[in-house]
Amino acid sequence: MTNANGSGRRRPMLDMKVTQLTIDPLTNIPIVILKDCASEKEAVPIWIGISEASAIATELEKISLERPMTHDLLKNIIGEVGVHVDRVEVHDFKDDIFYATIYLLGIDGKEIKVDSRPSDALALALRCGARICVARKVIDQANRMDKRPDVAMADGEEPGILEALDDEDFGKWKM
Repeated sequence: MTNANGSGRRRPMLDMKVTQLTIDPLTNIPIVILKDCASEKEAVPIWIGISEASAIATELEKISLERPMTHDLLKNIIGEVGVHVDRVEVHDFKDDIFYATIYLLGIDGKEIKVDSRPSDALALALRCGARICVARKVIDQANRMDKRPDVAMADGEEPGILEALDDEDFGKWKM
């Protein structure tokens, strides 16, 4: 894996899992919460679209639909052409936009990288049982982001979105 400047050094990545799917109480936009697999101390909130939230919820709840939805179709196509999803990586966060890559492995062992929105990458990873990895820098940047400017901490520092919300603010779906 190469970093952004192509030097070949590995970027620090944490294995994470989807632990919660909820609605932002301020914007009514779905949020998927990722937490690190080892300790669940590191968390990343990613705001996603309603369709993608539905796709993620359908998989998390193991709801069987009569016909394949888009992410099911993609999983089926990937399998039929003899590749599999190795992992997805949320590798960057710029201007309040998350960036992800889906890593496929071909039958010849060749790695194929596909640019993706994180929501689509997560929906596919859940269906394929693939690893979800998030760059340390994304975790740090995302947790500095605050969608609630009216909430300030005593020393003047703004809390991250997760610190600012109470458990009652969540509650749509928890794993």
